[in-house]
Amino acid sequence: MDTDEQKTQNVVIMTGHQRDTGYSALSQVEAYWNALRGPRLLPARAEIDPRGIEAALEYTFILERIAPGMARLRIAGSHLSDLMGMEVRGMPLSSFVASEGRRELADTLEEVFQRPAVAELRLTSEGGFDKPAMDARLLLMPLKSDLGDVSRVLGCLVARGTIGRAPRRFDIAGIQVRPIATPAAAPQVTDEGAETAPKPGGFSEDAAELKPRRRTGDVPYLRLVEGNDD
Repeated sequence: MDTDEQKTQNVVIMTGHQRDTGYSALSQVEAYWNALRGPRLLPARAEIDPRGIEAALEYTFILERIAPGMARLRIAGSHLSDLMGMEVRGMPLSSFVASEGRRELADTLEEVFQRPAVAELRLTSEGGFDKPAMDARLLLMPLKSDLGDVSRVLGCLVARGTIGRAPRRFDIAGIQVRPIATPAAAPQVTDEGAETAPKPGGFSEDAAELKPRRRTGDVPYLRLVEGNDD
């Protein structure tokens, strides 16, 4: 199978998924993650292909675990940079959360990595001078790294309302942690008995550009911040 065919297998286009009004991007990204993992416990970081979540790409990010309860942004959609008013590559996820909620976020991240589990957080940001009130949702889904450990996260952050003066930080209004069900089917094995290796995707942190392919005449509507994966 050639490279183009391998990448195409990781492009699972998801439409018609809805949470609360305005948060459909979260459902699209979670449906893509579930479709990639199939009968396995988790998908691999290398399988993520941006074409499969093109409509939600500006809200999507990849995290790398760097310490217990701490994870930094390796790739992030333009919506996250807009919220902070700056480039967010290399920043910890906790930068988006007010200081009072950072312990809760750290504990939630550890559950995502250690159990592993999927977490969804309800966030709020009170209004202030040139900062209208905002609501947001944060979705965190674990991924295996190239080494096979659970040290990456595919995430989605959607904030509703006018951003106003950046940076915007949020209080945690609620957390839902959902354990990942044990797969019903065993992993595929080769004739030699080894598990089938994940097929590489196109969401590479080493790529020169990380954005949806544009059709002739399209106007760019998002950007991605990239970083080299160590």
